Amino acid sequence: MLQRRIVEEPVSQLALWARRLALFSLVATVVSIIITRSGLMEIVPALATFAGALVFAVLGMLLALASLVAIWREGVDGLRSALTALAIGIALLAYPAYLGFLAYRLPAIVDVTTDFDDPPQFEIIARLRPRGANPVAYAGDAAADLQREAYPNVAPLIVTTTPQQTFDAALAVITKRRWSILDQQPPQAGRRDGHIEAVARTPIMGFREDVVLRVRADGDGARLDVRSASRYGRLDFGSNASRIQKLTDDIDVLLGTQAAEHKAPERTPPQRPGKSKPRKR
Repeated sequence: MLQRRIVEEPVSQLALWARRLALFSLVATVVSIIITRSGLMEIVPALATFAGALVFAVLGMLLALASLVAIWREGVDGLRSALTALAIGIALLAYPAYLGFLAYRLPAIVDVTTDFDDPPQFEIIARLRPRGANPVAYAGDAAADLQREAYPNVAPLIVTTTPQQTFDAALAVITKRRWSILDQQPPQAGRRDGHIEAVARTPIMGFREDVVLRVRADGDGARLDVRSASRYGRLDFGSNASRIQKLTDDIDVLLGTQAAEHKAPERTPPQRPGKSKPRKR
């Protein structure tokens, strides 16, 4: 009985190892994100794990490029494995590359506020921040000058609503965003300002960034000041300024919507009845 011999094409070992390294880097990246978001490990080891995963992704891409040369010259199989390694590496490195671009363009500040002269103060968060975190005291004029140049649109929200209405709207927006609210004190006329402290999380890695809001009476209306600060690092990639702008915009929109809903409908003047025509008999 004749037996057919199936000759397998040789496969590029570089391509296979490139795919293995890429898959390992993908798993390590996912694990580091889970560890960071859950708080199971300190931030430095978690970031070291993430950095190590990116190193393996780069190695996988280099092996994939080398394997493509071998595949082209020797005609061996492994193109799919090499392209898979390249795709995974590009996907993993795209976001860090974007952050590197932001780090080049944006100033090295981690604490952004709408009031330079009297920044809202962290009270509860000041006692809860772990050792090794950034200081809660505002950096002063140096940080203020950098912020003015980079984020000129970060400004207090001045509205015509009462301090209590402004406080309620701010609390509603923060609750909708599912930030962790650590302290909330409604304003009391002549006694204290409205005060909210909350913890926000960055979208991917879930880094904790602290936010404090202050509501004060301002003439016939109210003034809302916000301060957002990163717990770790020496630059925030613009996240704090973006958070403040989006937060104040949402609060302003909510206050405008509530004012429109509570506006009394216009009353139409009563119509005068017309004269009745005499009946013809």
